[in-house]
Amino acid sequence: MPPAAETFVLDTSALLCLKQNEAGASEVEAILREHGKKETVFISFMSVMELASILEQEQGETAARQGILQLKQLPVQIVESDEPLGLAAARIKAGHKLSAADAWIAATAERLGAALVHKDPEFEPLAGLIRLKSLPRKSGRGSS
Repeated sequence: MPPAAETFVLDTSALLCLKQNEAGASEVEAILREHGKKETVFISFMSVMELASILEQEQGETAARQGILQLKQLPVQIVESDEPLGLAAARIKAGHKLSAADAWIAATAERLGAALVHKDPEFEPLAGLIRLKSLPRKSGRGSS
């Protein structure tokens, strides 16, 4: 029996890295290419909101709509909210200095036993709780 496929959750910062071809975009592309067809790459519903919000703020509503259409073309599965996930996000947020969105995203990675692919230094204190795959950080924009 072959080993179980590795599972990944892409944080919003990883999605933006890919979209904007920042340092680390090739790593995200490789994850999507190697694991996306195996249905082992996920994003949190919160990343959909964050991506749309950031794109609309920076480039306008049309860019946000285009960004979401492009996101839907990627080989990722969106993990939607439910009560147990919300309670896990609350537990993570209560114990760490994270935004609410980042707590939901971390809870998604925890639930799936997935590596969280990110550029966000806010996640680093969670290294004992979830597996982290850090991408090169970009100076300028704050965490996503």
